Amino acid sequence: MDHKILETARELINEVGYPALTVDQVATRAGVGKAAIYRRYASKAEMAFVATVHEQQLPPQAGTGSLHGDLLALVRTFHVRMAAPAARQLAPALISELAVNPELKTRFQDTFLAAEQAAFAEIIEQAVARGELAGTVDPAMAHLLLLGSLASALYILNLPVDDPMVTDLATAATAGITALADRRATAAPAKPPSGTDTAVSPGWVAARERSEST
Repeated sequence: MDHKILETARELINEVGYPALTVDQVATRAGVGKAAIYRRYASKAEMAFVATVHEQQLPPQAGTGSLHGDLLALVRTFHVRMAAPAARQLAPALISELAVNPELKTRFQDTFLAAEQAAFAEIIEQAVARGELAGTVDPAMAHLLLLGSLASALYILNLPVDDPMVTDLATAATAGITALADRRATAAPAKPPSGTDTAVSPGWVAARERSEST
């Protein structure tokens, strides 16, 4: 049933666009009840995101043995999904919806975004263990450097993103993450100063705790 719901959602996003998509349409074409959909997905936006990009939990990352290789493998996986027609239909409307719906924004941050940052935290942790990085880097910043750049190229600049560009993005992100790790290793406190308004991502905290426990 899950496959049928998501396949139908992708088809309808391609046909009518995300703004015009309704859960009723998906339920009718998929031959399921609306209750079955809402038991699986909290909203139309969540259903559409899972159908076009990824589920709340990402599959395990296949380690390549290098920071650049791991980042390249990750961004290639995301490129295939994010460049698909259904994702291109979804992204602009979903971005607008997230900007005006705090509840939806919070849910996406706590589920999908957290899963993506956790993948970066794992990659960074492995790079530190191999000695490629001088220390940990906030996974939120690594996420911004790589997937943020990919999303901008696809959905804002509307660039024809091909594999050479994806490779260049991974190379640039590798350089940026390495530079941040070097700067953090030579700078003062490893943890953000207390009493400030500086936001720290859950991914950063998890990565820092793992680093301090080794």
